[in-house]
Amino acid sequence: MEKVLTEFELFDHIGRMSRTNSVSQVFIPGKGTFTMLLQEEDPLSLNVETALDPRLHEMIQDSRDDYKSGNVLTTKQFLQSISPADFKK
Repeated sequence: MEKVLTEFELFDHIGRMSRTNSVSQVFIPGKGTFTMLLQEEDPLSLNVETALDPRLHEMIQDSRDDYKSGNVLTTKQFLQSISPADFKK
C-alpha cells in the first residue's frame, strides 16, 4: 500500500495502473485507505473517436492547422469578444 500525500502522487499512482495492475490501495492521511479498481483501459479513446467520426477528425485537424498558422485567440481575447447577449435564447 502506498501512502499518498498530494494530488500529484495520487494521479501518478492512478497513471501507473494497467490491465495487469488493475487493483490498488492507497492510504491518504486524514481520510483513510482507498481501494481502486481499473475496470476498463482505453488509452486510444481520442484516436478511436476521431476514426469513427470524420467530422470530429476534420475539426481537430482544422484546429491544428489554425494553431500552426497563428490563427488563434488568447483566452483573454476570447472573453473580451463575447457578451451575455451571446447566451440568450
